[in-house]
Amino acid sequence: MTDLSARHCVPCEGGIAPLSRSAAEEVLQRLDENWQLSVDATSLQREFRFKDFFRTMSFVNAVAHVSNIEDHHPDLEVGYDYCRVRYTTHAIGGLSENDLICAAKIDQLPTS
Repeated sequence: MTDLSARHCVPCEGGIAPLSRSAAEEVLQRLDENWQLSVDATSLQREFRFKDFFRTMSFVNAVAHVSNIEDHHPDLEVGYDYCRVRYTTHAIGGLSENDLICAAKIDQLPTS
């Protein structure tokens, strides 16, 4: 099976079903253990912690760069020493492979 971080997102304009809970849980095992599936299995979230605001914003900018390349954008919640990243595919009202691909790419970013 191809490493998720080596894959690229494909445009999603709807018309496909979101991943089922069981499919999402299966793929979730290939990501960092800190990713959490929402109760309704429609989104994926992870919190990152940093030493200071500069490192937090450097990470946010790296996430923005990955998002721009993949044309798939997370919701971000940012504070002085943290960033919460949440993925969902709005066009289908749930998770798509794009969400998991981007999460795998975010897992490769340096956080210290």
